[in-house]
Amino acid sequence: MSAFETLNYEVAETGIATIALNQPQTRNALSTQLMSELIVALEQARDDEAVRVVVLASTHETVFSSGGNLADFVADTPPDVKQERNGLFPRAFVVLGELGKPSICAAGGHVLAGALGLMLACDLVIAKQGARFGTPEINVGLFPFMVTAMLYRNVPRKKAAELLLLGEQVSADEAERIGLVNKVVAEDQFGAVVAEWAGKLASKSPQMLRLGKDAMFHQQDLGFVAALEQLQSQLTFAQGTEDAHEGIAAFFDKREPHWKGR
Repeated sequence: MSAFETLNYEVAETGIATIALNQPQTRNALSTQLMSELIVALEQARDDEAVRVVVLASTHETVFSSGGNLADFVADTPPDVKQERNGLFPRAFVVLGELGKPSICAAGGHVLAGALGLMLACDLVIAKQGARFGTPEINVGLFPFMVTAMLYRNVPRKKAAELLLLGEQVSADEAERIGLVNKVVAEDQFGAVVAEWAGKLASKSPQMLRLGKDAMFHQQDLGFVAALEQLQSQLTFAQGTEDAHEGIAAFFDKREPHWKGR
């Protein structure tokens, strides 16, 4: 297992992998090192058969991440270096989409700028009461270009434009109302609810979660008919798996299923 300098990586016996951003001195600014290590950690979780679900979290008490490292953006580096560094963001978004395992973002604090893209690339988001969300790049003469792709796939178009163009932050309750997050939880219940959701996901068929995750990610930008055709073929394949047969047998036998992951 790889050792990381900017994040913590742990896998519990339950199959829950927790990747916690751990640069509190920078408010978890998404530096080149942190983003590079995050991608490695996600790939490690993807390839580990013992991992059933991934929780993306932060060790900072009030901040999930303040977003990209602004010093990197204006550093005197060649365009090709900047292009390569900027490519870490879409790589992370895609790895999360193609993880083959469900992911939860435990937004225990403010989620800003590029970090909002990471949050939205996760399947589910649980937010702590008091957290704030936004894309403030426009206020410092920049624009959240790559986060735009994630926002337009998660919230209504006018709300996405409001966040992108005004650069204002929204509360956790407003984030839930417009669909940025799934659930807002009081501080004293936050850890328990994250653990509860992760445990529920870890108890599902790993084979069906893998097939379902892939289907969710790859159909989202297809035309309606093309999406139905792809999903139909996935359903046919899924019906032939051992986990599908076991799950249905367990339902009729009124017992808990014993997943084999195939």
